[in-house]
This record gives sequence, C-alpha cells and structure tokens, in this order.
Amino acid sequence: MKQISKITTIAAVFTGFALWSMPAMAEDCHRGTLDTAYCDRNMDQVADLPLDPNDWVDPSTLIFTYTPVEDPAVYANIWQPFIEHLEASIDRKVVFFPVESNAAQLEAMRSGRLHVAGFNTGSNPIAVSCAGFVPFSMHAKDDGSYGYEMEIIVQTDSKIQSPAEIKGKTMAFTSPTSNSGFKAPSAILKGEFGLIADVDFTPTYSGKHDNSILGVYNGDYEIAAIANSVLERMIRRGVIEEGKIRSVYKSPTFPTTGYGHAHNLHPELVAKLKSAFFTWDFDADPLYKKEFAKADRFVGINHKNDWAVIRQIDAANGVSYDCK
Repeated sequence: MKQISKITTIAAVFTGFALWSMPAMAEDCHRGTLDTAYCDRNMDQVADLPLDPNDWVDPSTLIFTYTPVEDPAVYANIWQPFIEHLEASIDRKVVFFPVESNAAQLEAMRSGRLHVAGFNTGSNPIAVSCAGFVPFSMHAKDDGSYGYEMEIIVQTDSKIQSPAEIKGKTMAFTSPTSNSGFKAPSAILKGEFGLIADVDFTPTYSGKHDNSILGVYNGDYEIAAIANSVLERMIRRGVIEEGKIRSVYKSPTFPTTGYGHAHNLHPELVAKLKSAFFTWDFDADPLYKKEFAKADRFVGINHKNDWAVIRQIDAANGVSYDCK
C-alpha cells in the first residue's frame, strides 16, 4: 500500500507540470529528422538549446524517468540512491516517475513534463527527433565495453532450434518502438530468414520485455524476441529460474539505454546534471550495483555515431520519424 500511495503522489506531481510554450512561428533552421519545434544548427542530429534565454527552463523540481522495459515500480527503489546523489549535485528536488509505456515517456518529454530520462535503445531516435531529447550518457564497463544483444528465446525443451522454424507460428514482440523487442528482430527475420510478419508468422505484442520473458517461461508464448540484459537482470533477482529458457538467435551488440535531458533545460543546470551522472559511484549502493551488474560507470555518448546502427535498422523496417 505504501508503494501505491507513493506512486499516486508522484503521478500528481508529474501531471501537474505546465506545458512549455512553443514559439508561435518555427525558426528557419536546419533540422534533419527533427520536428519543426527544434533546430539542429550544428548538424549533430540532436535538438539545440533555444537561442532565446527566455525559452530556457530551470525548474525547481526535476522529473526523472527510466525506460519502461520492466515493471516500473521495481525501479523506484533501485534508482533512489542515484536520485539522492542527483539532488545533492544540482541542489534541487528530483522526483522519479515510473512511466508505464514508451509512448507516455515520449509524450511527457515532448510536452515539457519530463526533464531527465533514460530512453531505451529503440526509442532514442524517436525521442531525439520528436521530443527534443538530448542523450549524453549510457552505462558501460570500466574497460569501455557496453551494450546488450537481442535474443530470440524459447523454453529449454522446445523443439524450435532456429528462427527459421517460426514460420506458421506466433511470435511475441514487446512494442513497435523497441529495438530488441521488435525492430531489430523484424529486420533480421526478414533479411536473414526471409520471414515477414503477418505473412510468414503471426506477431503478438506483450508490451514489455519482462512480459515476453515471463510469457515464454510460463508457456504463454512459444517464442519471443527480447533484450538479454533484461533476461539477465530477472535471473539475478530470482524472478525466473536460470536454465528454463534457451536462445535460438543472438544479435550483434547494440548500445544500451541512453540517458539525457530535455533540449531546453538551462545550460548551467545541464552542466550540473552531466557532472552528477559522471561522478556517480556504482558501488555506492548494492541494490543498484546488483541490478546493473554489467556496468561500472556512465560514459559519454554521441547520438549521431553511436545510434547509427539503430537508425539503419529503422530504415530497413521503413520507420520514419515524422512525429505523428
């Protein structure tokens, strides 16, 4: 009951923030794939800070979200030590809001109700183009390695040995905005195995990676595409038993969740935010360290370069960032 009450209170704060005022006339500037609300003058493929300081926002309370790849309520406690570190670094209140869907997270940032966020791999280009999201960091190991792989999973005793065998069957995806939960497997199934959804197999959508994993684990889904980082975390938390799920396909490594801020945050606040991320000690809290066991620190990212492979997958799937 305490958790429900806490989330309800946070929801009231989250929905209470006013929408920012968009300029009456869009500036004549280079945009690339960005929506008309934003400019990309330096052509780095992310929205620039507005030229007029009157359009900068400097809220006394910041709203932070983490990508809804699993049960959002789980992460309220996991992120709490980091939230406290963030508050001390920027000298203002920070509220963690556990969003329920990628669409809700995107709309919250676009409308000005969200200031700092971790957007999942597949949502990053959409958030950048349509919501003014400016990613600057992600988790990595001390040796510089980072990322996760998309895996296509079945129960260990399943007769399926290859994605080619899903022909005529039903396959679970997470949501259309997810890289590993939909876009990457769709491109791979078409390019490598000649299989097209609704033609060669029937797609179904679970909504989240943990739903797909639990669906296969419990026998509700015969086969599913998921991010193996989520699978590994669920095993570490004891949500599922190791050895009950088998992989029939593993992709190359993709960049993981990208963390960033709304494009119109005051630059002095942005500088403090970045400093807070890059000085966070992953060993400061055992729960956080256990959850993100494959990471030792936050590292800087370049959206134009680091997300190029994701945009290529989007292009192969016919995805356009038209913000409709």
